[in-house]
Amino acid sequence: MDEMDKKSAGSGKLPAELARAVVSKSSAGSPAISWIIRLLKGMLVGIGAITPGLSGGVLAVVFGIYEPLVKFLANLSFQFWRNLRFFLPVGVGGFLGVIAFSAVVDFAFTNFAAQFIWLFIGFIAGTFPSLYKTSGLQGRKSWHWILLVGVAVGTYFLMSWMETIQNVTIAPSFWVWLASGLLMGLGLVVPGLSPSNFLIYVNLYQPMAAGIKQLDFGVIIPITIGLVICILLVARLVAWLFKKAYTFMYHFIIGIVIGSTVVIMPRGVIGWTIAVCALAFIVGAAISLALAKADEAHPHESLF
Repeated sequence: MDEMDKKSAGSGKLPAELARAVVSKSSAGSPAISWIIRLLKGMLVGIGAITPGLSGGVLAVVFGIYEPLVKFLANLSFQFWRNLRFFLPVGVGGFLGVIAFSAVVDFAFTNFAAQFIWLFIGFIAGTFPSLYKTSGLQGRKSWHWILLVGVAVGTYFLMSWMETIQNVTIAPSFWVWLASGLLMGLGLVVPGLSPSNFLIYVNLYQPMAAGIKQLDFGVIIPITIGLVICILLVARLVAWLFKKAYTFMYHFIIGIVIGSTVVIMPRGVIGWTIAVCALAFIVGAAISLALAKADEAHPHESLF
């Protein structure tokens, strides 16, 4: 045993260089799996963004990509290429979730709305253990729980009231689709906000889904422009709030997640549909829990 080994053994600690080597070695072989996990998470966030009642922002939170993504978008110049490589599969997955699954989402929501929504509620429920752990990384106090409950109740009543708004019709145009993109961007940056619900209220959801399904760039391009503009403008504010009040922000967001999830729970489900909904919930929870476990088993370096 050389002198360094003896010194390390005596102190019970690994030298910094050796510790980094061990971490690097333990992470080797995992990039492909980590890439696939982020791709799947991005797909689910994309699907959630175009599913009425759901929020892409909520799913981004529960899958653990919301905070790092907002920080990246708020400071694009910081380690740009490294961060871009990390979030590339998330972006690809989100694109596939919106484009490739728009027809599937439209069909499922039209014909099997209750089962489809319970599947996504399962996705959300399965990630709560890791979300709870993340929210307490910098400690928590009793008033944080009061904040969480208050926000959850407020979100529930606000979204319930929004469902009573009478439908109006807005004629599609470039500027209307641009505004729709801005709204969808808010849905990603502000967890709990469901842009699809607003689009349904103004009778734009079906035209949007049809346009995406048919690859109508007259619909896709202005929506994309609006989405990007909104995200870049709002992300800096959200990132600043996380930096200044990490625990507050996480409990505030978890409150929104809980309130918005409760309000979308389908009512009036009867007969065999109850069993199917229960199975869908279990499957969704199992998938998201497996994703969370796989993510923990293949950790990546902190981006910030």
